[in-house]
Amino acid sequence: MKIDAKTTAVLVIDVLVTEGDDSLYNPSPEEQRVVENSKRVVDAARAAGMPVVFCDDAHIPGVDKELELWGEHGIEGKAVPNPVLAAGSGKRDFIVPKRRYSGFFGTNLDLLLRELGVRTVIAVGEDTNICVLHTLADAYYLGYESIVVEDATRTFLCGTQEAGIEHFQKCYGSAIVTANDVVSALA
Repeated sequence: MKIDAKTTAVLVIDVLVTEGDDSLYNPSPEEQRVVENSKRVVDAARAAGMPVVFCDDAHIPGVDKELELWGEHGIEGKAVPNPVLAAGSGKRDFIVPKRRYSGFFGTNLDLLLRELGVRTVIAVGEDTNICVLHTLADAYYLGYESIVVEDATRTFLCGTQEAGIEHFQKCYGSAIVTANDVVSALA
């Protein structure tokens, strides 16, 4: 596998910790695997000089439609990128708050990626069948190639991990890889 570090960015989608009650972002062993593998991908990307973009829930209580379906979660000011990932510590780290499933919808993500010369995105994060799926759908519609790090994503709300991965391959032409694959390609 080859990754062009000059035209590729990592999208870290909702790898968050929260304060207070949160109906979705609760620690679990499965989430720990996602965090650890996401960190490996993020560290390798930073070492290669690639942009790392944190696309994070930042919902407004009583306003955002998503909260009607899933309850209060990812609330602005109460949800932050998992500290293990040290968001903002890299020279090319960016944080893009989002109020819907997709990191592109109603945000400056597309403009940011285009200004950085990005043509391919590497996705890690949660939930495979919701926020990762919708972010990659928009990436596809906007002409980006995509790579999904299967062992740095997880499904816990809707559908199965396998179905999400199949969807990425068949509908978006995404390459499906492991964290080891990305780390090796960027070494």
